[in-house]
Amino acid sequence: MITSIGDDNLLMVQVHVAHDAHVGSHAVLSHAAVIGGHVTIGDWAVIGASSGIHQFCRVGKHAIIGGYSVITRDVLPFSNTVTDREAKVFGENATGLKRRDFSPESIDALHKAFRLLTRAGLNTTQAVERIISEIPPSHEVNELLDFIRTSERGFIK
Repeated sequence: MITSIGDDNLLMVQVHVAHDAHVGSHAVLSHAAVIGGHVTIGDWAVIGASSGIHQFCRVGKHAIIGGYSVITRDVLPFSNTVTDREAKVFGENATGLKRRDFSPESIDALHKAFRLLTRAGLNTTQAVERIISEIPPSHEVNELLDFIRTSERGFIK
């Protein structure tokens, strides 16, 4: 139950090493790397900027993890590892909406709209048509649909 950091390491600004973690020697933890509890980082490992390593993972010796990676499994020693950077929507922000006193009906309507947009296997046009036909109109759903219609760069779904 001890956090330990070896010798000759470079921990850049805003690095966080959590409880019971062990960092070997000669490692580099770049800007804003976040190391979860019970993580072991081997000697000479390099953790890229803004990467997060989930609790109980191991990073092998001489491994390098690319910036902005999210590590949820062990990283092989001597490897060059980076995680996929695809952004996805996982539904409505139900907790935040509840905290801001949105009605249960509004949250449910948004939940249904997001399921149609992201989980029904529909293209955007088909999803919008189904949202319009299947979900009762509401201010929140209309705002979501207006946002989709006015998107010039596309949107994450």
